[in-house]
Amino acid sequence: MDLTQHSAVYNMLSLGIASMLFTSIFLWIARDRVLPKFRLAVMVSATVTSIAAYHYFRMFDSFNAAYPVGGDLTKGFAGYNVGYRYVDWFLTVPLLLVELVAVLGLARAVQSSLLKRLVPAAALMIVLGYPGDMHTQLFGLSNSMWGLLSTIPFLYIMYVLFVEISKSLAAQSPKVRGLLQGARLLLIATWGVYPITFILAMNNVGAPSASDVLAREIGYSIADILAKCVFGLIIFTVARIKSAEESKEFAASEMGH
Repeated sequence: MDLTQHSAVYNMLSLGIASMLFTSIFLWIARDRVLPKFRLAVMVSATVTSIAAYHYFRMFDSFNAAYPVGGDLTKGFAGYNVGYRYVDWFLTVPLLLVELVAVLGLARAVQSSLLKRLVPAAALMIVLGYPGDMHTQLFGLSNSMWGLLSTIPFLYIMYVLFVEISKSLAAQSPKVRGLLQGARLLLIATWGVYPITFILAMNNVGAPSASDVLAREIGYSIADILAKCVFGLIIFTVARIKSAEESKEFAASEMGH
């Protein structure tokens, strides 16, 4: 990698650390600024960004060790631990869906039904995508085949988000409904970055080029910041609005009306 490419990835991973860390601090401190019934959604949001902050520290160190400026890309590919991202996603992607369902304030039976379908599908999507991104040819399957298998649970999640959760959105106030629809679209748009980046690199044999590494790390990092930090702040805003809608005392003390 040349200095410009290395600096771009270095700075993007640094931005990821800062974004995840300080969003976590804000959400943990602000979790009591909503009614107790919506506090779980805020705490899950804070957990997501806290987990991501830890893994961004690990990725930052791993990248700097594996890809010195002008270093051998083959050694860099072997030395950079892509597993940090996938462990992060394996933990945080299901939790992103948990916080979305939690903030809706649905009946327990409805929440349970949605989560029993969404959480396993999210975990399966990440597990199936990992061998392809690592170029392992595990079980003799190509990178593209692993990508295709990972797409199946992804499409199922899209179905639940757009068909099943849409039924629940109808019961929300117009302001909350608009924010949640935006949050849902944000998830889908940012998750779309991952397969695009995956597809661009899946035909590589051996070590990816410097431009491949640059596109992968910047694309994944921007998507992570949007899907975790921005999404978490939207969930916090929804929790605040719903708290004010359900409690006049809360609205008077916290919202000024």
